[in-house]
Amino acid sequence: MKHIITLLVAVIICFAANAQNYSQKYNSLMDRTEFFDSYGNLQGWAKYNSLMKRMEYFDRYGNMTKYEQRNDLLDRNETKDTYGNTQSTRNYNSLMDREDIKDSFGNIIGYRKWNSLMERYDVYDSRNNLIGYYKYNSLMRKWDFYKN
Repeated sequence: MKHIITLLVAVIICFAANAQNYSQKYNSLMDRTEFFDSYGNLQGWAKYNSLMKRMEYFDRYGNMTKYEQRNDLLDRNETKDTYGNTQSTRNYNSLMDREDIKDSFGNIIGYRKWNSLMERYDVYDSRNNLIGYYKYNSLMRKWDFYKN
C-alpha cells in the first residue's frame, strides 16, 4: 500500500512540475519584469517607458515586439505592435466582474477573472473554456502561468 501511495504522489508531483509554462519575475536591478520558460530560460522582458507612458515588451534579443498603453478616453488598455496598429484591448467589465480581452475589431477573444477560492487569476477563451491561470508564488516572489 505504501508503494502505491508513493507512486501516486510521485506522478502528481511530475504532472505539477510539468504543468507550468512560463513565469514572470520583477528584476529590481534592471527595473523590468522578465519572462522565463519552464526551463528557466529568459524569453523576454517588459519595461515601463516613463517618457512615452507605456509598457514596452521585448524579445530575448532586445527587439521591441509590442507595447501597451492606457487610453483614458475609452477607459481601456491597448496593446499595439511596433508600428502603432492596435492588436487587442483590455478593459474591466463591471457587470460580469472580469477583465475582457478584445481583438482589434472589438470581438471578445477571452477574459481574465479573479478566483478568490483558489487565489489566482483564471484565463478563459471566448467560449468560456479555461485556458490556464496565473498564480503568485510567494516563495519565489513571482507570478507563474499554468496552462490547462
